[in-house]
Amino acid sequence: MPSRRTLFKGLALAAAASAVPLPAFAQAQYVPPLRQMRGMWIASVVNINWPSRPGLSADQQKAEYLAWLDVAVQRKLNSVFVQIRPTADAFWPSPYEPWSQYLTGTQGQDPGYDPLAFAVEETHTRGLAFHAWFNPYRVSMQGDPANLHPDHPGRKHPEWIVPYAGKLYYNPGLPEVRAFCQDAMMDAVTRYDIDGLHFDDYFYPVNTTAFDDSAAYAQYGAGFPNLAAWRRNNVDLMVQEMQQRVLAAKPGIAWGISPSGIWRNRGTDPLGSDTNGGQSYDNLHADTRGWVKKGWLDYIAPQLYWYIGQPPADYSKLVPWWSDVAAGTDTLLWIGQAAYKAGDPAQAPEWQQTNELSRHLTLNQDHPEISGDIWYNANDVRADRLASISTAVNDHYQRPALAPVLPRLANGRPPRRPVLAHALRRASGVEVRAVTTGNETPFLMAIFRFDRDAAPEAFTDARNLVAVVPGGKQVTWTDPDGGSGHRYYAVAVDRANRTSAPSRGFRVV
Repeated sequence: MPSRRTLFKGLALAAAASAVPLPAFAQAQYVPPLRQMRGMWIASVVNINWPSRPGLSADQQKAEYLAWLDVAVQRKLNSVFVQIRPTADAFWPSPYEPWSQYLTGTQGQDPGYDPLAFAVEETHTRGLAFHAWFNPYRVSMQGDPANLHPDHPGRKHPEWIVPYAGKLYYNPGLPEVRAFCQDAMMDAVTRYDIDGLHFDDYFYPVNTTAFDDSAAYAQYGAGFPNLAAWRRNNVDLMVQEMQQRVLAAKPGIAWGISPSGIWRNRGTDPLGSDTNGGQSYDNLHADTRGWVKKGWLDYIAPQLYWYIGQPPADYSKLVPWWSDVAAGTDTLLWIGQAAYKAGDPAQAPEWQQTNELSRHLTLNQDHPEISGDIWYNANDVRADRLASISTAVNDHYQRPALAPVLPRLANGRPPRRPVLAHALRRASGVEVRAVTTGNETPFLMAIFRFDRDAAPEAFTDARNLVAVVPGGKQVTWTDPDGGSGHRYYAVAVDRANRTSAPSRGFRVV
């Protein structure tokens, strides 16, 4: 078995020969971050991920969801983004919209349990954060309003619906539609213990007259120079008002959007990126750069679904562009990664390279504005074609990581310092037990291991972080690599990912 030093030397020589940057763990000066978004999208629309098909029993659906959590834990993730309103329907008993057809096969049919309540509870039991993923305006993947459930709001208010390209959409230009969609989504936010409210990249479908909102524009478009400006303002209002409602109702959760990766091309706008692809500002009427600069989001997660060097949208050019957009703002930047393209034989040769996604994360390290990644989608994270996902995990997720703290929550009261009750040698390793005093129950407990007594600054990165485990009044974890002379410390973590002062150290004898 080669030594770690020999392995690193071999990696360095191979990387130099191929001009590929060294992965994180092999870099001599690399310091693993204490906080890093490591997320995965679990899609429900047309049964992409969960449930895998409509009509499964409640027990089968539950088993599938637990298996997705197993994948998240195996890949060392800390968050899942679960689509619970894919097409103006619901994965919970909503008073606003019918049960999703992707649960039972029939829109409006009760699945026999509350999928959202189950998913949130089980996600937290694993020590993962649950971000509720909503599609704001899509009503149906088919184009006939008569096929909607009789009690569907689109049937009761046909004037809200715009058919386009074989699908149905709510009209973003109607104030009553905007208010209704917000009410429908906020119902889940206020009733369930979620950690975030998340929009995907769909707003207006495309910039075309085939999307017939001319009547709404005639009624509400006065004062705007053109249809595009009015549409963009409608989306802006949805984003801004959602922020206000989240802050008013549940300020402890994260609010963010994962837009398509190009705001505008430099050829269109000097502020744009050095690309030549579809522009969300023009095509979807989504001013993604503006939302960041105006402070309307806690985070933005652009979908940078291109390989390094790809024309006309190069990952290595978009990363610095988005980093510059986020710099100096309080909007966190996470990158949407195209797990679905890696190893897909229909994709370009660059996607047939095992380390393409790992190289993305290596490039991200040069941009401190980036505080993590979200992988699309869960099927591909599990499939691990060409070992592309496990390579990225092994290269960059060597240590556990807490999710980032939102800047607006960073100054909140940290959790109470825990007590490390013992760190004792057992047959299976070192058993570490941490106890929380007072009335608090931490969401997570972070366990650190050192070879000597640790100074306070040693807890600001993950070099000595050996585990992040679900919290509780009393937490027990066994370190299979622990031994005599090691010193252990525990740090309590709250739902906002704020950390306590470390416990007193406990030396193993």
